[in-house]
Amino acid sequence: MGRPARGSRQLALALCLPGMLAAGVASATNYTLWVHGRTGGGAIGNYDDFAYFGPNTTPAGVNKKSVNWDGRSGIASQSGYVRNALDCFCTGQNWCYIAVHSAGDMLVGYTLANYGGSARPVTNAQANGAGVCTGSGGSQAGWNIRWVRAAAGSAGGSELADIGAWLTSEPLAQQHKVATARALYNHNDTRNIWFYMYAGANGTLYSFALPGQDDEVVAYHSSGGASGSSGSSLCNPGDWFCNDLRLGAGNNQGGRPKWAYHSVVFRDDGEDYGHYTGRNWGGITSVLRRDMENLAR
Repeated sequence: MGRPARGSRQLALALCLPGMLAAGVASATNYTLWVHGRTGGGAIGNYDDFAYFGPNTTPAGVNKKSVNWDGRSGIASQSGYVRNALDCFCTGQNWCYIAVHSAGDMLVGYTLANYGGSARPVTNAQANGAGVCTGSGGSQAGWNIRWVRAAAGSAGGSELADIGAWLTSEPLAQQHKVATARALYNHNDTRNIWFYMYAGANGTLYSFALPGQDDEVVAYHSSGGASGSSGSSLCNPGDWFCNDLRLGAGNNQGGRPKWAYHSVVFRDDGEDYGHYTGRNWGGITSVLRRDMENLAR
């Protein structure tokens, strides 16, 4: 059979090109992963179960997925669920925005520090009932993550764990003792991924135990990403008895630096936002959700 005429080849290419381009665009997708905190929430492996945060119908970023874990066991034992989600949605041509609340900050930080440079399977982004996606045969180093945003992040621990305000036999509570949390992993090793911090200050119940400003569960030294092996007293501007938690990535008043690649983007100067979501996207999470809706696209 003779070769097709040049005009025929051009026509065939013109007819196929739109489909080829569409297929290329369709294969690259952005996702928003939400990682909850202590006490658990939705069903593990069900990326559509937002029971911890609030109604699934609430906008919270492009193609949102809920990364559920048991909320009580040790961080190392639960990191696999985060890795499954990151392998599913943040490899190949797909990219992720990540939102975390409370202990979700510690869980994602631990996962990035310990596994963020490992070989990860490129998958089809189609999860089975256990939340695992099928590999395509390829692999890559680490995951495709734009940034992490943390509301009421507890990676720096909580003094409530130190005084036994939570069940002391619970592994996660033990790991939230301030000195333990800060030694749990290398908080400075984020794989060059920025953590943007949201610090709430509407805390009253446990103010006697939490230094500086707090949201009733974590103090500013944790939710603001302050570095070091111990906690510190950080407050809003205008408090004469406490150094300021400063916005941005620079040192706080008094010289206390933040962890590397950590920046405070919201400080609750009006003392309006508490720790808890109320299962309705409430508290400091409401500020984070608004930003994820606007920025995670």
